[in-house]
Amino acid sequence: MHALQKSLDLLKSIKMTENLSWSEARDELRKYRETNTRFSERVLEIWEDVICDSQHRLGDEIWVVLEQVCIAAIDCAQDGIVTDCLRDLDAQFPDSHRVQRLAAMREEGRERYKEALRLYDSILEQDPANSLVRKRKIAMLRTQNKIPDAITELANYLKIFMNDLEAWQELCDLYLKVQDYAKAAHAMEELIISHPHHHLYQQRYAEIVYTIGGSDNIEMARSYFANAVKLSNQTNIRALYGLMLTANSLAANPKLPPKAKQDNTRYAAWAKAKIEAKHKQAHQSSGDSKGSKSEKALMDSVETMLEGMQLNGGPPQI
Repeated sequence: MHALQKSLDLLKSIKMTENLSWSEARDELRKYRETNTRFSERVLEIWEDVICDSQHRLGDEIWVVLEQVCIAAIDCAQDGIVTDCLRDLDAQFPDSHRVQRLAAMREEGRERYKEALRLYDSILEQDPANSLVRKRKIAMLRTQNKIPDAITELANYLKIFMNDLEAWQELCDLYLKVQDYAKAAHAMEELIISHPHHHLYQQRYAEIVYTIGGSDNIEMARSYFANAVKLSNQTNIRALYGLMLTANSLAANPKLPPKAKQDNTRYAAWAKAKIEAKHKQAHQSSGDSKGSKSEKALMDSVETMLEGMQLNGGPPQI
């Protein structure tokens, strides 16, 4: 969310290129690099309208700008600009793996995946620890919907770069695509170990375990949903729904002891009350006391889930 806000702030600060001075254009390109923001069409616009004719003024910075422009041109299928950038970069840095990676990315953009794979493999033969190339290879496999191959490559990548949290999230997504929920749960466990106080990791792990099913897994899911609610200071609506659903499911289990059934009934009722309060607060802040039809239907479904349950006691201790 923080990265998204940064991108939105950058967009708000954009001027028309005809109103940009050369130094403002250079600084804008720098800002995109510093924030790791692509904005490919905007980068090409600045390059062609402002920077290109006076690129000698960049000094040594020209090479990182050419790399930035090359990637933007690949994104926008501007093959002529890609060719010019690669020619200049290759002349300055012959046999550079960075330049070779850009050439492989161009082949990806052309959907010439075999040639791109050949170039990536050639780089990895000389530099097996090149994380960017390994990630490009995984992304290319995913683009081709070769999910099992992408999983294999990503698992091999994580043997080398075990602390890459984004890669663990990606691996979880891929396992979910092939409905291997047990391995998806394992990937989320790695993230929880690294960031035990991240409520979204706790919530997602709970959702996966709940999907696997079985009373033990549902009970575990309820615990992790409760952790997510607690860690988010009761603001994670999705976790509140999860807590309500899992507690409701456990309360309906005829094999559950009476005390456990009563506790789960209280947990479900407490979560339901919190959800209702959140919706009411949202309606009041928007000036809509009735709420939308979809929200009303959502709350009706909450009522149906809890209909006929014995609600006793106060809120659960989570």
